Amino acid sequence: MAAYYFLVSQLPSLGNIGEKSAMPITESSFKELCSRYMTESEKKVLSGLSLVPPREEADTGSAFLNTWYQKERDLRLALAQIRAQKMKKESFTLPGSCTADIQQAARTAVGMDSPLSAEEYLYEYRLKLLDEITPIDNFSTDAVYAYGIRLMLVSRMKQFDGEKGITSYHQIYNSILGQD
Repeated sequence: MAAYYFLVSQLPSLGNIGEKSAMPITESSFKELCSRYMTESEKKVLSGLSLVPPREEADTGSAFLNTWYQKERDLRLALAQIRAQKMKKESFTLPGSCTADIQQAARTAVGMDSPLSAEEYLYEYRLKLLDEITPIDNFSTDAVYAYGIRLMLVSRMKQFDGEKGITSYHQIYNSILGQD
C-alpha cells in the first residue's frame, strides 16, 4: 500500500466546520488533487466513492471501503426495517453483519420527532463509525478514501437548511389541504 505523505499534508482539516462556513475544499477539488498522486486503480476506486453503498456486496479493492459500505448498507437496512415495522408493513430479516449498535442507532433516529434531528443524529453516528474504522496510518490509501467519505458527509450536512425545510413543509402541507 502506498504512502501519501505529500497528498495528505495538502488536505485541509474538516474538523470543526460550522453551518455557515464555506467548505475548505470541494469534492471535485479533492478528487482532482488525489488524481495527481494516486495510481489508476486507486483513482478508479476514488471516482466511485459514494455515500450510498452498492446494493450488493462487492469488493472495492479497499478493506476500509468494504467495511464502510457494509456498515452503511446495514444501517440503511435497519432504518428500512424499523420504518416498515412502524407502519405495520411486512419487514425482512436483517443480515448477520448488522450489529446491535447499528440497530440501536436506527431505532433512535426513527424515533425522533424531527427529520432534521434524525439526520443530524445519523450524521454524528456515521462520523463516529468512520473514526472507528479509519486506518491508524493517516497516510495510507484507505486514509485518503476515509477523508473523501468524511468530506461527502460534511458537504451533505451543510446542504440542510432549517428555514427552507420549514417553508417547504408548509407549502407541501398547504397544497395537500388545498390552501394555496
